[in-house]
Amino acid sequence: MNKTRLTQAAGLPACALLGLAALSAQAQADSLNALVWCDHTDASLIEPFEEAHGVTVNLREYEGTGAAFAMLEQSRPGDWDVLVIDTVDVPRAVEAGLLAALPDDELPTDDFFPEVVMASSNSVDGTTYAVTEKFGYNTLSYNADRVDPADLDDLLAIWSGESDARIAIYDYYLPVIGLVAVGLGLETSDLTADDLPAIREELFKMKAASRSVGEVVASQTALATGEADIIVGGGEWLTAVLAEEQPELTWTIPEQGAVRWSQSIAVLEESQNRDLALEFVKYIVSAEGQAALATSSCFWGMPANQRAGELLSDEQKAVLRWDEQDDYLSRTQLYPAPDAQLDGQMQDLWLEMLQH
Repeated sequence: MNKTRLTQAAGLPACALLGLAALSAQAQADSLNALVWCDHTDASLIEPFEEAHGVTVNLREYEGTGAAFAMLEQSRPGDWDVLVIDTVDVPRAVEAGLLAALPDDELPTDDFFPEVVMASSNSVDGTTYAVTEKFGYNTLSYNADRVDPADLDDLLAIWSGESDARIAIYDYYLPVIGLVAVGLGLETSDLTADDLPAIREELFKMKAASRSVGEVVASQTALATGEADIIVGGGEWLTAVLAEEQPELTWTIPEQGAVRWSQSIAVLEESQNRDLALEFVKYIVSAEGQAALATSSCFWGMPANQRAGELLSDEQKAVLRWDEQDDYLSRTQLYPAPDAQLDGQMQDLWLEMLQH
């Protein structure tokens, strides 16, 4: 793993690094420190665990595996207890010695959607280091009042220059590169450096046709305010929290397919609170934790544990398109999982596209 590249790509600000030292002082037996995605910052998810265990959960939000690796690299041993990470990146974290083994017999994976257990990613050499907690799709979000869904059937045609729809791009290189690969008829699991020229050509067309590139909240805002009619790389995670007030904001999977995202949760090897960290992991993948995580105020997504469906309302399940998951799972590919060299080349390509 090229830690230097990941650190540089993360661009972690100095103020965040200063915050790490302060956070270290909170790492006591009555607290838990977790590096998470924004969907874990919802009080409705965290407070039940805090109350049940009489502890405080200190959360630090990040985006992109590179940012998490940089924060861990620049922290003191034991500063962090729990990590949420792209499932496809778990083997890289294991190779770096970051994750502790998890007890299989204490994880409810028998209740999971079979396709998202992803043992080949969450386990290495027969040992489990992480467990899938949530999944969904990086595809196309759009405003149905402004865009005919039939015009979204052909993925590559969207940014060909023939449409007058206003396009924005979700700022995360792996899913968008994966989505372009799907549009080109490539297998995301088999991408090599030889595929990058064709992907580059499409990325540059996409950028030329787009008004903005933004992270989660910026992408949601662009669609909600009408700045954009289509978000490339969007999906249920982007529109579900907006659907109640703006039902015209929705998403679709083109005929070529889309990319499936999957996030996992793990205990860090250097955690000083491993027992509490494991209890947190078990809570997150329980039916109760999963229902709250699936409908987090930051972004919604499908829970890995099917039993969460017993706790979700019919309206919530309809927004998540619960009954269509068999079809969606069969038509989508996982994020690319490049080795360090190819990952670096993909990051370089993404930066080149952003600067173009």
